[in-house]
Amino acid sequence: MAKQDDQFKNIISHAKEYGFIFPSSEIYDGLSAVYDYAQNGVELKKNIREYWWKSMVQMNENIVGIDAAILMHPTTWKASGHVDAFNDPLIDNKDSKKRYRADVLIEDYAEKLNQKAQKEIEKARARYGEAFNEQEFIGTNARVVEYKAKQREILERMARSLETENLADVKALIEELEIADPETGSKNWTDVKQFNLMFGTKLGASAENAMDLYLRPETAQGIFVNFLNVQKSGRMKIPFGIAQTGKAFRNEIVARQFIFRMREFEQMEMQFFVKPGDEMKWYEYWKTTRLNWHLSLGLGQANYRFHDHEKLAHYANAAADIEFNFPFGFKELEGIHSRTDFDLKAHEEFSGKKMQYFDTEENKNYTPYVVETSVGLDRMFLAVFATSLKEETLEDGSTRTVLQLPSVLAPTKAAVLPLVKKDGLPEVAKKIIEDLRWEFNVAYDEKDAVGRRYRRQDALGTPFCITVDHQTIEDETVTIRYRDTMQQDRVKISELKDIINREVSMKHWLMKM
Repeated sequence: MAKQDDQFKNIISHAKEYGFIFPSSEIYDGLSAVYDYAQNGVELKKNIREYWWKSMVQMNENIVGIDAAILMHPTTWKASGHVDAFNDPLIDNKDSKKRYRADVLIEDYAEKLNQKAQKEIEKARARYGEAFNEQEFIGTNARVVEYKAKQREILERMARSLETENLADVKALIEELEIADPETGSKNWTDVKQFNLMFGTKLGASAENAMDLYLRPETAQGIFVNFLNVQKSGRMKIPFGIAQTGKAFRNEIVARQFIFRMREFEQMEMQFFVKPGDEMKWYEYWKTTRLNWHLSLGLGQANYRFHDHEKLAHYANAAADIEFNFPFGFKELEGIHSRTDFDLKAHEEFSGKKMQYFDTEENKNYTPYVVETSVGLDRMFLAVFATSLKEETLEDGSTRTVLQLPSVLAPTKAAVLPLVKKDGLPEVAKKIIEDLRWEFNVAYDEKDAVGRRYRRQDALGTPFCITVDHQTIEDETVTIRYRDTMQQDRVKISELKDIINREVSMKHWLMKM
């Protein structure tokens, strides 16, 4: 655990030092769980968003995008169930005065059981080598069976209690498991209470006439209320999807773990409208498709797993999370949900406007079912950043810090470095920059020895360094250095665009799906 904590601290420190993420309003001592994306962070975040948009919208002829407003009519949130049901179970520690989500405390406890089981599996794998049968071991090893069964029992009991709103049993489970305050070790808990997560605001010039509104807690409802507008204006036929990226706001009880859980965050969502009865087919399709999208980035298949929900939301008939192995364990990265026809029917009821689709092939009206994919952009950023940050020991015994970002996502694709700041080398380097920047985000770096500049670009995640030296003047060749292997090749300036493009193009990466 201490090693994990140190690793996470290094990630946060690196993100600030190299211009990826800053604490918001830091000169005023910051604001809890609110962060600013800095000059390199905003580029990485934009690239992740564009990678998602390219695969989700541009590469699917039956999916289109919208950008709905953050402020929506307040009845929207009554219809969606957020006013009455958008709650988290809250528990306070009487001694530390700290507040926690009761379900997260229990899930963290259950995850520790899973990690214990995983340690037993890894020890057996090391002992038996290629002869190791993981599935047989999981089913027969007494310790692993016990850990897995205990984990399942805990999560199933919690799900039942939350489903029936038996908050007393949620507290009883915390006490039976002897779960302590993570910061102080105290086990002196209050009763569990429900806490609504929506931020309220006002619309109007005067307090007397102002309308009570909410900052949207999700982007999905902006899609649902525009369902018919998009369908009719785009002449869309079922099945079709509407995608959106944008900010959402939740008054989290415990916003923690850096950008993993924030009060202001960004979502990338797609709602796929299907014929009733076809929803499970499309649910399985999007589970597979979305996992393949994640795997295309090369962060390691072992870092992903599916988690089927024990407790379903009020609108769902099936739900699964793609969980990622963050520095603090496996946590939700993306949700895939079969939302039934709940949302469209609810908005039809509350608005009095018909929200049905006329199927010309079947010559009848019906309310479509919806399959949702929803990934947190900030969590995606953290997954990519944390997994990519590495400390390497080189052959000469020295070490380097390298951010091995998928090159398609790297903020800067190449840095151009004149070997010295004289003899016309800076002028040639800047001419290369001017040519490359029409297609790539590139940087110019002339400060310090070239070896230190390489290390700086490694830490920034730049896939290529291009060094201009005296030979360049003679034959128009440069040295190109590859971040991950540190290999250096001599190439013609005219070849640079093709070399870089082969490595960083979205087509190259998305073809892996």
